[in-house]
Amino acid sequence: MKFKQILAASAIILIMPVAGNWKADTANAKVNFTVHGPFGTVHGSFTGLTATINFNEKNLSGSSIEASIDAKTVSTGVSLRNSDLRNKEEWLNTDKYPRISFKSKKIEKTDKGFKAIGDLTIKGITKPAEIPFTFTNKESSGVFAGQFTVTRSDYNIGKPGGSVGAVITIILTVPVKNS
Repeated sequence: MKFKQILAASAIILIMPVAGNWKADTANAKVNFTVHGPFGTVHGSFTGLTATINFNEKNLSGSSIEASIDAKTVSTGVSLRNSDLRNKEEWLNTDKYPRISFKSKKIEKTDKGFKAIGDLTIKGITKPAEIPFTFTNKESSGVFAGQFTVTRSDYNIGKPGGSVGAVITIILTVPVKNS
């Protein structure tokens, strides 16, 4: 009887690193973006990531990702631009819409890694989104990395047309630890 208990406990310990509950290292997570502007490409970032990540490469149907960022942390390196992005209804109006969020409905394997399919909410507008990503598993830690695009007009960000590019590229790098 004791042998079976030891064997069962050993199996649980061996499975744990791939079990799938991951805690984001929010201090080192990077949520960056680029968009073409009137004077070239604008680079920016967000902080304030919160995430609930249940990801198991061997059980994608049981995997899910729910994450959000603090919209008020938008930073482009230009204080006047940051102020406009945060305060103007035309842009993000972060007092009215404080979080940008994503909630997966399913996760699929792709030829280059994985794809989270779900809903992205910006400025109170929710649209379907697909976020391709890779996952580097280092036993009890790992890194999720992905890149996707958002069409500004889908979320009423800025004015249609004009000198700001229509598409925003989002680049994610999220280190995690097994929880």
